[in-house]
Amino acid sequence: MKSKAAICHGAGTDWKVEEIDIDPPKVGEVLVQWKYAGMCHSDEHFLTGDLQLTADQLAAIGQDSFYPVLGGHEGAGIVLEVGPGVTTVQLGDHVSASFVPSCGRCKFCSTGRQNLCDNGAGTLTKGMITDGTSRHNLAGQPIAVMAGLGTFSQYAVVSENSLIKVDKDLPLNVVALVSCGVATGWGSATKRADVQPGDTVVVIGIGGIGINAVQGAKMAGAKHVIAIDPIEFKREKAMEFGATHTYASMAEAMAPVTDLTWGQMAEKVIMTPGIMYGDLVEGANQLCQKGGTIVITAVAPVQQEEVSLNLFNFAMSNKELKGTIFGSLNPRADIPKLLGLYRDGLLKLDELITREYSLDEINLGYQHMRDGVNIRGVIKY
Repeated sequence: MKSKAAICHGAGTDWKVEEIDIDPPKVGEVLVQWKYAGMCHSDEHFLTGDLQLTADQLAAIGQDSFYPVLGGHEGAGIVLEVGPGVTTVQLGDHVSASFVPSCGRCKFCSTGRQNLCDNGAGTLTKGMITDGTSRHNLAGQPIAVMAGLGTFSQYAVVSENSLIKVDKDLPLNVVALVSCGVATGWGSATKRADVQPGDTVVVIGIGGIGINAVQGAKMAGAKHVIAIDPIEFKREKAMEFGATHTYASMAEAMAPVTDLTWGQMAEKVIMTPGIMYGDLVEGANQLCQKGGTIVITAVAPVQQEEVSLNLFNFAMSNKELKGTIFGSLNPRADIPKLLGLYRDGLLKLDELITREYSLDEINLGYQHMRDGVNIRGVIKY
């Protein structure tokens, strides 16, 4: 079948809406009609080149080129067709994308760490994670598919390991957000940082992930939730989602956090800037108290290898520095859990969506993200 899709052809370009050909699903695969796609910052890194692999890295995964790439990894839609052997979804089911697949059988899935599923290694290649061959073609050539999902195409063939069945009465626009940004931010606070009642929590960067780290910290019982972002609109939004204090920079926050905590500083610091650079880490270290935890959630350039960190202060203060993907949550359990919290009025999701766009407006939507006028934009098909 044919589908309109947003394709990135290389760093420094815009998204180009083109027609692609999609082959039928094979064993363990599902044809999905995406109804909504979230415009997450992670897809922007294809345009900036931050996710561009070196020749050696490409060779390691058996590819000679990275582009073109079909974008989109946040999404919600309806199952149109199932391939042989599919057991977890059927025709007509409503599904959430899961940018980290979960096979349920590898070491990590079987020990409750689905966010580290071994299937994830194949989600940026030109082949399906099921068998390594392609279902998505542009001008007769196979293309890479973001996270194996390709939600920037109205139709896509996806491994059933990357889909979570959801209740049909849930709005699909908010289901799309839970598939990445909401879960990643919320889990960064509640799971990876392990925010406790009474904690002081600093969240650095208030985009689609950071705003949900704020929301998660508040729900976990944090006494002070301090949101840091240079854009006033985002700081104002953070207050609506549970922030108690906001500042434009880490430097500006340093003295107030010192006063607020009687010199102890924050138990937890969660880093969710639009792009993570190593020179940001020392600022988080200074905001973090003895025995505290720093969680790095944001995507860094693939080649970023240097970090600014006062190792004496870090080690002698008994601190922790943690990475996380998907907020260290388990998609098959936690996506339905978060949607249940939304249904019960405990988790704000509708309020996250600043604007809806058509697929043809994708470049406008990402420009709005860069300009800081969106918390989260979504594509409606």
